[in-house]
Amino acid sequence: MLAKVFQSGNSQAVRLPKAMRFDVDEVEIKKVGKSIILKPKKVEKCVTQIPKKPDWKAMRKALDELRALNFEFERNDLPPQERDLF
Repeated sequence: MLAKVFQSGNSQAVRLPKAMRFDVDEVEIKKVGKSIILKPKKVEKCVTQIPKKPDWKAMRKALDELRALNFEFERNDLPPQERDLF
């Protein structure tokens, strides 16, 4: 697949084909040999994308779907170990 390279102000830009577009505002760039790799910016850096209000309906729906799959929410832990204090 080919893409067009062009000048955008003082920068060089690449017009990505529709099939290769990102659904993020920023990408990370890495040069490996003669290749350039683009990947979406890491999620942990995008704190501003976290909704301010939790979507409780979506949370309940997700939990109900897990319950429907017989996902175990409880686990049987061993009792705490007895230890000598110093």
